[in-house]
Amino acid sequence: MKLFRQSLAHKFRNGIQLMQTQSAQNHSDISLNPNIFASLLQECSHVKSVEQLHTQILITGLHQNHHLATKLVSIYAKHGFMEIARQLFDKIPTRDNLLWNVMIKGYAINGICDESLHLFYKMKEENLQPDRYTFSFVLKACAYLSALQEGKEICDEVVSAGLALDASVGVSVISMYAKCGRVDDARQVFDNISERNVVSWNAMISGYVWNGRANEALEVYHQMQKENVKPNRNTFVSILRACVDSKNVEQGKKIHEEIRKSEVELDVVLSTVLIDMYSKCKNMEFAREMFDKMYRRDMVLWSAMIMGYAHSGHANEALRFFNQMLQEDFKPDLITMSSALAACAHLSALRGGKSIHGYIVRSELKADAFVSTATALIDMYAKCGSLELARHVFEIMPKRNTVSWNVMIRGYGMHGYGENALELYLQMQENGMKPDEVTFTNLLSACSHAGLVSEGRKQFDSMVQDYCITPREEHYTCMVDLFGRAGHLDEALDFIQRMPIEPSISVWGALLGACRIHGNIELGECIAERLFNLDPKNTGRYVLLSNMYAAAGRWDGVLKVRAMVKERGLKRTQGCSYIELNNRVHAFVMGDRSHPQSEKIYSTLEALSKEMEKAGYVPDTNFVLHDVEEEMKESMLSSHSEKLAIAFGLINTSPGVTIRITKNLRICGDCHIASKFISKIVGREIIMRDANRFHHFRDGLCSCRDYW
Repeated sequence: MKLFRQSLAHKFRNGIQLMQTQSAQNHSDISLNPNIFASLLQECSHVKSVEQLHTQILITGLHQNHHLATKLVSIYAKHGFMEIARQLFDKIPTRDNLLWNVMIKGYAINGICDESLHLFYKMKEENLQPDRYTFSFVLKACAYLSALQEGKEICDEVVSAGLALDASVGVSVISMYAKCGRVDDARQVFDNISERNVVSWNAMISGYVWNGRANEALEVYHQMQKENVKPNRNTFVSILRACVDSKNVEQGKKIHEEIRKSEVELDVVLSTVLIDMYSKCKNMEFAREMFDKMYRRDMVLWSAMIMGYAHSGHANEALRFFNQMLQEDFKPDLITMSSALAACAHLSALRGGKSIHGYIVRSELKADAFVSTATALIDMYAKCGSLELARHVFEIMPKRNTVSWNVMIRGYGMHGYGENALELYLQMQENGMKPDEVTFTNLLSACSHAGLVSEGRKQFDSMVQDYCITPREEHYTCMVDLFGRAGHLDEALDFIQRMPIEPSISVWGALLGACRIHGNIELGECIAERLFNLDPKNTGRYVLLSNMYAAAGRWDGVLKVRAMVKERGLKRTQGCSYIELNNRVHAFVMGDRSHPQSEKIYSTLEALSKEMEKAGYVPDTNFVLHDVEEEMKESMLSSHSEKLAIAFGLINTSPGVTIRITKNLRICGDCHIASKFISKIVGREIIMRDANRFHHFRDGLCSCRDYW
């Protein structure tokens, strides 16, 4: 291929030199063959080469040759120089269908589709009859513009012209209807095409994918196979996207195997779609296997891997890939940076998030682009426990949208600062921003975490009455959580019974959590039984009921729940605490001794325990879920993952530095008590994020005021 290009370049240079020599010899009487120019124009790979040839054509006077003029218009359109193409087009006295088609196509492929449509109507005004190519190009313009009405009128002309069964025109009709949201009309056209080729099938498959009907796309693909139509690269690209949308990784694997057996080359685009499919279906092992085999990697490929790791819960790997990508001199786009920030947020990796923030600042993004990235920064800082930095980014944003306000309100709610969330909501209204469903979800959640029951009722009523927003599942869940946390279990139950929709799993789950907090075993048992039937594989519900039994000393109940879990083949999620140090995230589980600093960690905890006992700390053994001796319970409590992470932070950071920890489950009640004592003893702030909210431990107190 390289030698072929060199040959073309050599031929092109020789052709130019020949014409320049002949031109210099005789400016007045020169008669070069226009076919030579046409041939050289065909070989042009750069617009500068076109301009050189264009100059020679003008010198020779061959610009009046119709074939050569059409070729020039076509080549300028191909390179995206539609203004020059149009100037040439307007100067040609006699314009045939081919020339009109060149211009209509040029505008369509360059995204200037309104002009493509305008030129189509102008062509008809000059009494020229559109042909199959005209219709194909102008229908593509209609598809791009979602111009359904114009598209339907042109389809009527297609029928009148006797081209309704033409395969190439049919593909354009299918694409037009699909991209205008009329996929059923597209299917009707598809079914009426007498001889369907692979392009027709591809148009129908991509039409279903475009309209979010992945399962029907898969059905068409299977029908295509039954009719022995060989899929090509475009077929595989579309159908893999259908697998992504339907989260059907097993089907995706089968198609991957079909690609291997086919004659289709597994190029960068197809490999990227495969990696994207595996990563979005949270099958990172296959995605990584493919990525490692790629000898050439582009930005899209890196982004797919980073997004995949971030969204499938492998935040550490997402950050590692992001840093490796930077080391290989790839410039991340907005989506990639947002994914990396999401990974930092998941791990509370504040230092890593600050580093990405610095990169964003150096990138000097445009205002519109900065809005989405700044919103991701706000979310990251809030989830890393730094509300001050989150608010700072929020305040310096040149332009804010509803999402920005929502994320900041949610940040306050997560930290238990309900009053601040409500205050920000008032500012949002004063700034002329209209709240949406998400705004009220965040507000109600903030009220729940802060115990603002009356304010929560008020906001729920306002959502319905003032903004005509129909409550959704998440709003009802927040209200049940609000009542339940405050101990208003009867009101929560009454609220559920009055709901106009069937209570969801999350609604009953919120009430079960409240029963655990307030020790209402009788109601808890009834709700748990309902949840076991609705959602039998969610281990969290079994754990909640087991915890309730353990706290009440009902060990027979604990054994019964454990037997149920074992019988159903379920595995309990292991509690894990994370802490970032020097751009690396360290993870700890209960009783963990695998860390290189384990000896120091346990000796630090032992020393702290003695200091805590002197200060009045008594281990709360209600949070040990095993029927063992009291001394063993205390020993088990001392090696909880939260305490191990705190000790590691104390060993490896300077005095006075805030310790930031993330727990994948709800913080243990005893660890909550211990963290308050430790914060006072060592004179440090400990910020801990669990599955529900943030806890800021400072000087022996917690920001939650023990309301959690």
